[in-house]
Amino acid sequence: MVTLDDSLIAGLREDYAKAPLSAADRAMLDYVVQLTRDATRLTPQDHDKLRAVGFDDRAILQITLIASWFNYVNRVADALGVGRGKKEDWYPPEGTERWRDGETERRRDGETERRRDGETER
Repeated sequence: MVTLDDSLIAGLREDYAKAPLSAADRAMLDYVVQLTRDATRLTPQDHDKLRAVGFDDRAILQITLIASWFNYVNRVADALGVGRGKKEDWYPPEGTERWRDGETERRRDGETERRRDGETER
């Protein structure tokens, strides 16, 4: 699907599961999300779901290869610091871990403090 529909693009960025998609597009994205999160949890039933909305084995292979390639390239780029600016900025401060969603976790004297978008929880 190629579109210039700004509302669809915004919906996909916000939460693809709530965006107005065809059954085939939603099944494909569900599959790709699982592939990205933990491919070892994919089963033949996941392939059957894709077949049920019209994807044949060749299309399933193409979806798998393309998503896997993007995951691979992104991990290589992340590992090499591509797009992170200066090397000094690559690492968070000592004792801090960062996740891409903006959440940080800091450990002090056995106490864990989490910050998410400016809010703190202990």
